[in-house]
Amino acid sequence: MGTYTDIRYDYNLPAGFGGALKLIKEQTASSSASISFVDGTSDVVLDSTYRTYIFKFINIHPATNNAKFAFNLSIDGGSNYNVTKTTTMFRASHDEDDSGTSFGYVASQDLAQSTDFQNILQALGDNNDSSGSGELFLFSPSSTTFVKHFIARGGQMQENGKALDGYVAGYGNTTSAVDAVQFKMSSGNIDSGVIKMYGLSKSWA
Repeated sequence: MGTYTDIRYDYNLPAGFGGALKLIKEQTASSSASISFVDGTSDVVLDSTYRTYIFKFINIHPATNNAKFAFNLSIDGGSNYNVTKTTTMFRASHDEDDSGTSFGYVASQDLAQSTDFQNILQALGDNNDSSGSGELFLFSPSSTTFVKHFIARGGQMQENGKALDGYVAGYGNTTSAVDAVQFKMSSGNIDSGVIKMYGLSKSWA
């Protein structure tokens, strides 16, 4: 039996079936200013080996209250994380006391040809009950023909007791190869959590 790991579950598949998702690198935050995945360093592969890369972040907890969890891209081996991006965000939320619910477009979280970090998780609390998890899909980062499209999703318990699920779609406006991805909080450190990087080699039926 071969072992196959996807972003949520571990499966045992018949030998020869092959695994669609290949775990490339796992990093654990411990009061970390940022977590970076740079091609060619620490066993990280971020090139034409895979057409799609998936970053799974699990139980992200901030050191600072009301902080956002965000990412950015690099085209110079991680020297600078400042790729120009355009994005759109939608989210659904629900308060624990049923006082407020929402679903819709969130213009305040969009980027419009901006080099800023893109938020995925919003208003995370530093209390023990608040954390967030989700994933980032990065498509064809090594392409020198097309801009770099991505999709991200994050589910969380916010610092104000609200459950929130957010979706981001967008692109990095560069035809240079993206060779590094960085995650960090909008303020303070990443207190704890795990980020796993996968390469998607093929689909499965």
